[in-house]
Amino acid sequence: MRFMATDHRKLPRRRGEVLNVAIYEATLEELAEIGYSGLTMERVAERAKASKASLYRRWPSRIELVMDAVYHTLPDPASAPDTGSLRGDLLALLERTARMLSGPAGEAMRGLLCEALGDESRAATFRAHSQGTGRKMAGEIIRRAVERGEVRPEAVTPRRLDVGQALVRQHFLFHGPPIPEILIVEIVDEVLVPLFTRA
Repeated sequence: MRFMATDHRKLPRRRGEVLNVAIYEATLEELAEIGYSGLTMERVAERAKASKASLYRRWPSRIELVMDAVYHTLPDPASAPDTGSLRGDLLALLERTARMLSGPAGEAMRGLLCEALGDESRAATFRAHSQGTGRKMAGEIIRRAVERGEVRPEAVTPRRLDVGQALVRQHFLFHGPPIPEILIVEIVDEVLVPLFTRA
């Protein structure tokens, strides 16, 4: 898609969250249209009808920009699925993760990992900017399962909270989208439920 040069000084002035949202939306549209490798701060600024300076004031590089744009689309961890059962919640969570990876967020993940693998400073930026949203959502699901008596408190550890979404991401990175529904069921029934409920 070609953009005509825009003089941002002639556009209505936007500030704060209104401007941030416009930039996030432009970033996600760029990811969907041309992928991470073609995404530039200049293209995002043009699509968002914002100045490049306004982007660079908020995000030193596209790593931070893309991560913030993706996190902006994610639900609050407190809104983790609540079906009333551990198995139902885990299935709903991993299905949500699979849908997310099939869109711009998945494209962002592939690009960010490729960029970070060969450069330690970029890898450090990637790690520092991570919010641990997946673990927080899994933690909320398991917390409710503990309250219902489905899970023993001592069975809950940070590594166990990471397992389900880590397996989904691994499949996505090696095989791409879409993630088969049967895979989600197998991860929940063969790995996660036994992991949290068996003595």
